[in-house]
Formats: sequence, C-alpha cells, structure tokens
Amino acid sequence: MKPFAYVRATSLRAAADAYAAHPGSRYLAGGTNLVDLMKLGVETPGALIDVSRLPLDEIRELPGGGLHVGATVRNSDLAANPVVRTRYPLLSRALLSGASGQLRNVATTGGNLLQRTRCGCFQDLSKPCNKREPGSGCGAREGLHRDHAVLGHSEQCIATHPSDMAVALAALDAEVELYGAAGTTRTVTAAEFHRLPADRPEQDTVIRPGEIVTAVVLPPAPPGALSLYRKARERASYAFGLASVAVVLELDGGRVRRVALAFGGLAHRPWRATTAEARLTGAVPHPDTVRAAVDAELAQARPLRDNAYKIPLARNLACDAIAELAGSPATS
Repeated sequence: MKPFAYVRATSLRAAADAYAAHPGSRYLAGGTNLVDLMKLGVETPGALIDVSRLPLDEIRELPGGGLHVGATVRNSDLAANPVVRTRYPLLSRALLSGASGQLRNVATTGGNLLQRTRCGCFQDLSKPCNKREPGSGCGAREGLHRDHAVLGHSEQCIATHPSDMAVALAALDAEVELYGAAGTTRTVTAAEFHRLPADRPEQDTVIRPGEIVTAVVLPPAPPGALSLYRKARERASYAFGLASVAVVLELDGGRVRRVALAFGGLAHRPWRATTAEARLTGAVPHPDTVRAAVDAELAQARPLRDNAYKIPLARNLACDAIAELAGSPATS
C-alpha cells in the first residue's frame, strides 16, 4: 500500500477544503469498495478525507410525503427502515439483493452510488483499461466480457455499473444532493447521476471535483403504485447481477397510467427504459403489448461476442415483473 494522508472532516465545508488542499484525494465513508481498490493498486489517493462521522446518517420523512436519506445511512438500515419497506419496497428488495449482510452493515448510501465497476480488466493492473488508465485500451472488448454491457457502451469501455440500489433509485425518480466547493449545492436526478462511457470512461458520474454526496431524496410514493425489483445472477448469495429490473407501475381502469422501468447490469449506468415506458403508458398491460414495448427498448442493444444472452434475460425479467404487478400471467 502506498502512503497517504488522512483527514477526519468535522464539517462538509472542512471536507471540501481538505479535498482541495490534497491533490488526488478521495472521500471515505464505509470504504467497502474504495479500500479494496486501494489494496489492488487501482486507487492510489494522496489523501483520504473521512466523512463517516458527519451528521449525514439520518432518514427523515419530508412534509410532502417523500423521504430524505443521508449519504452515510448504512445499506442495512435503509433496507430495514419501516417507511422504505412500506412505501418503496423495491428499494428495500434491491438493497437486500446486493452484497452480504456484513457488507450492508458497513456500506453507505453515498458509497453505494459511487462504487466502481467490477470489470476484471479494471481491477487487474496487468490489463489495459481506459477507465483505470485513459488511452491504454479496453482489454475486455476482445477478452472476457460475458458480464459486460449491451447498451450504451463505446469503443472505449464496455463495463457495467454494479449497484442494485442505483437501479431502484432511477425507477423511483429519486434525486441526489451534492455539496461542492465554497458551500455550493445542487441536485441531480438519480437516472442522470451516472454517465455513459463515450470517450471518457474514467468519469463514472456527473460529480464535479470535490463534490460530496450528502443525501438521496425520494419523492412521495404515488397512492396505489406497485413496485418490484428482480435480479438474475449466477448464484443466489450476494452475487452481482447479470441483469436486473426495477419497475414502478400505476394502473387505472386496467390500463397503465404510469410506468417507470429501469434495467441494471446492461450498461455503464442504470438504464431508464424510456422507449418502453412511452409505449406502455395508456395501454392495457397484456403480455404481448408488454413484450413488444420491452423489445422496442432492447432493440438499441449492441451485444458483443459472449453476452447476447443478456437481451432475452432482461426481456424476461421485465415482462415477468410487469406481469406480476399487473396481475397477468407471466410470459417468457
């Protein structure tokens, strides 16, 4: 391990100032991903700015019925929260499908959003990786890429984002609160928080240098809305998803009044399926209609040599989830 400075922040402003004062620094909360990457030599921060003791660990209801989740709320606490389990059950289910109980007890809301890809080339210093070392090439494109992206990837990067929680937040229209230099604040939608790789795969999110994730804000849950999170993985216990889907469905007289659909495991970020949503809105959720809408979304996919299986897998996950919520027979 390379030497680094350590600063325990006493306030958000102090954390931002410390980041600016230490080139190449990183914020530290739970550390379940960052510390692993430091051990591998993938991350070599000049300083760790510890924000784990800042007062960002509260879950509180908002006047309009939404929920404010602090950035250092532990994944296990968020999944078990009674309001989350009652109003946003897909979020609880997504969190419980990720990692192990021990990791969920340490991992934080902000850290979950900021975790980096599990691509083998990214984590192996002997392999070329444009995300780790821009301009070095993408070793996964012609190498091992069975678990990699089929949507939104580029010649520079085919990695997927590993978070289950982020997929649920994208479907829930959540927002991410950020604190930056000189006390500036801004909000970004969860669906736009992560970037597609294009020609800058090293930049995972839209966060500006020095910004800190302070909270995630969930809008009020629509009355009568149904939601579900489904995940396909190679083993039942704490494995990263080959594909996953988060669905929020509102019905009115047997027709879809509103639907939100987000895929995980298919792209560099949670993939909000706006084409499928548009086709389903106002329609009767008959299995054939749902399948056609999902197929229209997945028509954008560009599978590689070994990962075309993800397309029918994602289709079946989405169709089965919507069928379950709509009370229709599942289709495959």
